[in-house]
Order: sequence, then C-alpha cells, then structure tokens
Amino acid sequence: MKAFLAACLGLFLLHGATIAAADARSALVVDAAWLAAHVDDPDLVLLHVGDADEYADGHIAGARLVSLDAVSVSEHTRTGLMLQVPAAEDLRSRLETLGVADQSRVVVYYGSDWVSPATRVVFTLQQAGLGERTRLLDGGMPAWVRQGGKLSTAKPAAPTGTLSPLSMQDLVVDRAYVRANLSTPGIAIVDGRAAAFYDGVDTGGAHGLAHRTGHIQGARNVPYTAIADGQLLLRPQAELRALFDQAGVKPGDTVIGYCHIGQQATAMLFAARLLGHPVKLYDGSFEDWSRGADHPVEVTATAAQE
Repeated sequence: MKAFLAACLGLFLLHGATIAAADARSALVVDAAWLAAHVDDPDLVLLHVGDADEYADGHIAGARLVSLDAVSVSEHTRTGLMLQVPAAEDLRSRLETLGVADQSRVVVYYGSDWVSPATRVVFTLQQAGLGERTRLLDGGMPAWVRQGGKLSTAKPAAPTGTLSPLSMQDLVVDRAYVRANLSTPGIAIVDGRAAAFYDGVDTGGAHGLAHRTGHIQGARNVPYTAIADGQLLLRPQAELRALFDQAGVKPGDTVIGYCHIGQQATAMLFAARLLGHPVKLYDGSFEDWSRGADHPVEVTATAAQE
C-alpha cells in the first residue's frame, strides 16, 4: 500500500509540474495567431530586435527597432563589462523612450535569427518588474510571415511612454554570489554557451582579451542554440525538459545562467522559465569570471585529453 501511495504521489507531483510548466509557457510566449488578433491593440508595444537594415526592409507594422545598447550599459575598456543591466532610473528612461508605459503590454520578437538578443531584451524587462506584461513572439518575424502576416517599411510614430518608478527584481547576481553557490543544493549553475566553449575545445574572448578555457567548476551546460528548432520555434516542453534533465538540472532548481558576456545565457534562462524554474543571470558571465586566476575553472575530460 505504501508503494502504491508513493507512486500515486509521484504521478500527482509530475502532473502538477506539467501543468505549472504549461502555465509558465502561456505566461511568457505568444504565437503569430495571437499577435494577428492583437496587433492593433492601443496598449501593445512591439519591439523588433535585429539588424537596422533588416528592419528598414520590412518589420511588423507598428514595431520599433530596439538594440541591446538601448537597454544595457557596456563599458568598452580593458576593465569594463558588456551588456550590464542599467540602474533603475536609467532603465526607466530608456524604456519610456521605446514607448513603454504603465499600461503597456510588450511583445518582443526577433527579425531573423537574433533569438538570444531578443531574450536579453525580455530578461531586461523582467528585471525591470515588467515581466508579467512582456511576451516573446514564438518563431519571431519568420513565423509571422509564414502565417501570412504582412510587413511594413514605415517607421512608426515614437511617442514617449510614462512609467512609474520600476520595481527592480532580484534577478542579477555577481561573481561572489556564484562562487558562494557553486555547490549549494537546489541551485544549478548553467553555462549557456555552445558546447565547444563549455568543454574547453574553443576559447572565447572579448575586448581583444581571451577568456580562460573551459567553464565554471561544476557548471552544467544547456547551449542556447538548443532551445529552438530549425524554424526558430521554441521546442516543446518535453524536449526542453529533456535538455535540462540531461544536463543534470533538477525540476525546481534555481538556475543561475552565464555565457560569454550575458546575452546567450538569457535564451537558456528563458527556456528554464518556460519549465517553471526560478532564474538568475550572472551578468558579468565568463568575461568577469576569467579575470580572477583563483576562480575555479575546469574542462571536460574529452577536451583535456586533446
């Protein structure tokens, strides 16, 4: 009887986790059909993430072009870090310039294959406390076009939004936090870079300086490129769950993501959010971790043998 009850409890918890994951997906993603039905809503703010020339050639009507520089701070010096989340008042002003207001619903989409820049914008809006009113268009502009959506070359009017002071969320962590939680139960440090960088086969770099080779000691790897299929549609929940399971991330773990500079990891973290994981971003990422010789780094056994 005890075994039967335990099995029933396990099925109940699994069913509950499945429902929670499905709810998380509906709270984070819209499809082209939804957007077609709401594209003319007066409170909708569409943000196009992509190349300026691509945007000029055609974008979803009403969308504004947004660059990562518009919603982040980069100090392009030998000691600076890239793509850092701005301070609250600075970020509020930047978002208002993009037309975001207190009543706005924001849909972010990528123009071609700029998935991780788009998820970085989504993450920034989440950090700003606007996550409940922000969605990602599944498949981006290519999905919109495949569904018969029209494109425009007209640059929309750019009224400035009015935002109340932001309720910044506790989603960004630093090197000390990561180091203190390398072995903490319930916390998974996850590298969102391509496997070649994680394994130590390739070495990344920024600002003309090479990063250290390998990955943060004990980190898991879910490459950012794995979260979407060949049409840039987000993979189904079961496939995403399998990616995280294979990496050793347990359901319910808080996922702390990093990559080269803090962009690619946001795609992996977005997938983690789809599965219901609490997430945090190590914004300095491996660029910052590489600056200390005493910050533990390792390579996989395969890379070590080469």
